[in-house]
Amino acid sequence: MPVGRVGLPAVFLTMEDLKSKGYYFVADVHLGLKTGNPVARERQFIAFLEGLDTHTAGLFLLGDIFDFWFEYKHVIPRGYTRVLGALAHVVDRGIPVHFFPGNHDLWTFGYLEQELGIQVHRNTLYIPLDGKYFLLGHGHRMGRYPFKNRVLHNMFHSRILQKLFSWLHPRWAFALAGKWSAFNRNKEFATYRFKGEKEPVYQYATHYGKPIDYCIVGHLHTSARCSLPGGGELIVLEDWLSVGHGTGAVRGEVGVFWGAKEGEVQVIKAAVMVHPD
Repeated sequence: MPVGRVGLPAVFLTMEDLKSKGYYFVADVHLGLKTGNPVARERQFIAFLEGLDTHTAGLFLLGDIFDFWFEYKHVIPRGYTRVLGALAHVVDRGIPVHFFPGNHDLWTFGYLEQELGIQVHRNTLYIPLDGKYFLLGHGHRMGRYPFKNRVLHNMFHSRILQKLFSWLHPRWAFALAGKWSAFNRNKEFATYRFKGEKEPVYQYATHYGKPIDYCIVGHLHTSARCSLPGGGELIVLEDWLSVGHGTGAVRGEVGVFWGAKEGEVQVIKAAVMVHPD
């Protein structure tokens, strides 16, 4: 089986590209994570959002956009003001925004829908887009992952444990979550090696039971693209973290689909212009 293109050569997204009608797919921005260059990461993501033209057909945020998100009844995480404002502006311009909770930002209980007008999908989404069939999700619950991962994900999705966590004061809850996330990110910063047919998400897409032209996910923090047995493609979008442990250039991949007549989904680097303050 051809594993396909892993670590694709960089093709950069321009502001003119953002003015074209199309569907855009983004995953693993991890806003709020202190590792790497968080300021550059936020600026680059906001510049991408602000560059979307009103002709944009849809924006799909495929999980872990926020490194940690937990909503209390009257409290949301601090630090995302500019991003939330930019997302609200995207919606106000008539662009549909779809949010898929990942394993870092799954604890959303209505704020994004009610305050920003974002459509939240808690499960995978199978959707036709301009004549092609897409299977979309973050990827962390698509397929049979190792037992430890399944236990952890089930704990995160437990309503009882979510309720117990909500009893913690936000000061302690957010501090605890931040330390946990930073510890895991620093421990697992080595480049992930895509396993092709052995990947759980590959098996999930292969046995989905419906025709798939494109299955697009994140979660693996790597860039990969390979053919599926049924004729479609699996696309894994790379994260938006800084290269290595330093504060160098932010990576950041965007999947772009300009319609069936224009060809296949392109994976493009989001090197949009970012102006310093």
